[in-house]
Amino acid sequence: MTSTAADTAPARRVPRPRADALRNRERIVSAAREMFVEFGPQVPYDEVARRAGVGNATLYRNFPERNDLVREVVLSIMARVTELAERAAEEDDVFAGLRRFTHAAADERIGALCPMLDGAFDKDHPDLTVERERLEEAVQSLVDRAQQAGRLRADVGVGDLMVAVSQLTRPLPGTACGAGFDQFVHRHLQLFLDGLEAPARSELPGTAVTLEDLRRDSCSPRTP
Repeated sequence: MTSTAADTAPARRVPRPRADALRNRERIVSAAREMFVEFGPQVPYDEVARRAGVGNATLYRNFPERNDLVREVVLSIMARVTELAERAAEEDDVFAGLRRFTHAAADERIGALCPMLDGAFDKDHPDLTVERERLEEAVQSLVDRAQQAGRLRADVGVGDLMVAVSQLTRPLPGTACGAGFDQFVHRHLQLFLDGLEAPARSELPGTAVTLEDLRRDSCSPRTP
């Protein structure tokens, strides 16, 4: 068989992004996350650029559409929370690991970011699906280990945990996400965690909430 020019031509190398370009992208995502938490996902693009320390052209070059930037922020949060869950799973005391993960996940402001998932945002984008599955697997493993060790009450599910983190980290209307809000978040999370530890001190109404329950209920926050 005769080779064609396309068969014999060397593969074209795709240039790797420069280090400064990667740093700019990371700064943009970090600044956007902070501002989305403070002011919501509709914050002006030029304000994001100003906080990131880049020009508007750099911001638009990396994220031409707002949904592109929102998706990148959500992916970043998911990846960070997954890493927290995987790190917590290495602890010998399984409930202490679960407790540490819950407080650390709260610091990622999951609840304040939930409004970004509304409207035209593509929740089923392939990148989000992959990262969501990694996160769910990591948190499910934490919950399973704690229940198998008899440290976590058997009548709760991973969905109960994620709903609590999402709801307790969503600021009340008219309040900001400052240090004053943090003290209430962690105080109330600790009260919640005390109620999760076995042996159970009461009987819960209903059944344990699973991740599938959260996916079916569009009114509940999806992971995260």
